[in-house]
This record gives sequence, structure tokens and C-alpha cells, in this order.
Amino acid sequence: MIRSMTGYGEAAAHRDGVHYFLEVRSLNGRYFKANIRLPEDLQGLEAELEAALRHRVSRGSITLTARCSDTSGEAAYEVNHEALTRYVEQLRRSKAVADGSVALDLAPLLALPGVLSPPSNEEVKLDRARVAFMHLLDEAIAKLIAMREREGTDLVKELMTHHDQIVERLANIEQRVPIVVDEYQKRLHTRVQAMLTDAKILAEPADLIREVAIYADKTNIAEEIARLSGHMRQFDDLLHDTSDRPVGRTLDFLAQEMLREANTIASKSADTEIAREIVEIKSAIDKIKEQVQNAE
Repeated sequence: MIRSMTGYGEAAAHRDGVHYFLEVRSLNGRYFKANIRLPEDLQGLEAELEAALRHRVSRGSITLTARCSDTSGEAAYEVNHEALTRYVEQLRRSKAVADGSVALDLAPLLALPGVLSPPSNEEVKLDRARVAFMHLLDEAIAKLIAMREREGTDLVKELMTHHDQIVERLANIEQRVPIVVDEYQKRLHTRVQAMLTDAKILAEPADLIREVAIYADKTNIAEEIARLSGHMRQFDDLLHDTSDRPVGRTLDFLAQEMLREANTIASKSADTEIAREIVEIKSAIDKIKEQVQNAE
């Protein structure tokens, strides 16, 4: 199934007085690349979240952002009473505090080094966050993939439009090939007869046949047409593949091969009608190459 690489998903939950939020955004990228944004105290979850992302998403530039807000009593920092007492004793010995000209305010003292320390249950907090975020990640990725699939459906329609244009133009070229050789034979016969009539010489039919055969062999594009037709059948199969395997890179490579065959046809054929058809084919291939960059 074709999926776009552009998508978004988010999920949130409230557990034990803690609000958890996680969002996942994906953009075009040749390979898988993850950017994990976590609060400083949850950095230990980065590797696990990236591994879970890699397991579900194979290609694209992925940004995962996770936040949590703890409103429970367990979120309170612990006061180091010994450190605070020590600061107070030192301040009371100062002249300004001792004579009462400066009031002693404990609030600013809480910002001094060593007075406040994080809660002692950091490991428990990390374990709870791990469970919460893994559940939220499953939900957010499901939404992201659903969005990718919706955009992928539109992408397939666009690609099939270009596919059908190429197939139609290629059929026109295939029908034109024998006509080109026949027209060359007639032009050659007319020119040779005119020249030989002036010189009063008779042309040998075998010589004309040999010249036409050389031209037909030199401009033979049957193999290129067959290969390009084969590429188009494979392209169609990939667009309608119902498996979960990513096909974006394969489509990109196939588009390059399609362009290679089109260029060869253009270089081997001097017919103006075929040249016009090839211009349209190459234009459609260029659009395919641009659009498959967004296919996973």
C-alpha cells in the first residue's frame, strides 16, 4: 500500500495526577531519521521511543515531541532543612539583619544551591512515564499512519494519471514505428530515382532494400519500447500493492529506468511525431520522479 511520508498524530492521557502529551510529525526524507524531543528528566526514554518509531515507520523525517505536567503532591521538590538553616544562621550574623534594617525573607533562599532537590522518586516517575508514553505512541502513530494512507490514496491517483499518459503515448510510438520505416523507404526511393534519372542509370532494388534495412536496424526501438512497457507494468503493480512493504525507493529507481529508456528512444529516432510523443513521456516521468519522493 502506498503511503505518503507526510503525516501527523497526537495523543494525551491523565494518569495519577500527571498529564501526558505526545505528538508525532513526519515529512519527506530519503531515509528514516528521528528527532526526539523530551523533558530533561525524561531523556532516558529517548532510545526506546526511537526504536518504537523505527519499528512502525520505515522512511521519512520524524519529529516526536513528548511532554508531561505533574500536578500531584509527589511533584514537590524536597527542602534540605540543614542547608536552609545554615543559610539563615549566616544571614542573621550580618549587621543589616541583626539590627532589623533588612527583613529576613525565606522565599529567595529557596533558590540558593542545595536548598531544594528533586523528588527522590525519579526512577518511579521515569517508569510511569515509559508506560504512559508507549501507549500514547501507539495511538499517535496509528493516527499518523492513517493520515499517510489517506494522502497515499491521493498520491496513487496522481501517479496513475501520469502512468496512463505514458502508456498511451508509448502505444502511439509503437504504432508509428513501421510507418516511419515505410516513409523512409518511399523518400529514399524517390530521391534515388530522381538522381539516377538525371544520370540515366537504373537503380538496383537490392541496393534500396539493403539501405532501408540498415536504416530500420539503426533506428530500431523495439527493445526500448518493450523495456519501457515492462517498467510501466511493474509501476502499476507497485502502485496497487496491498502489502505493508514500503515501495517508495523502488518507485524512485523505476522512474530513473523509465527515463533512461525514453532518452534512448529519443536518441535513436529522428521522426518528429515520435519526438513529440517522447517529450510528453519525459514530462510525465519527471512529474512521477517528483511525486514518488513523498512515497514511503
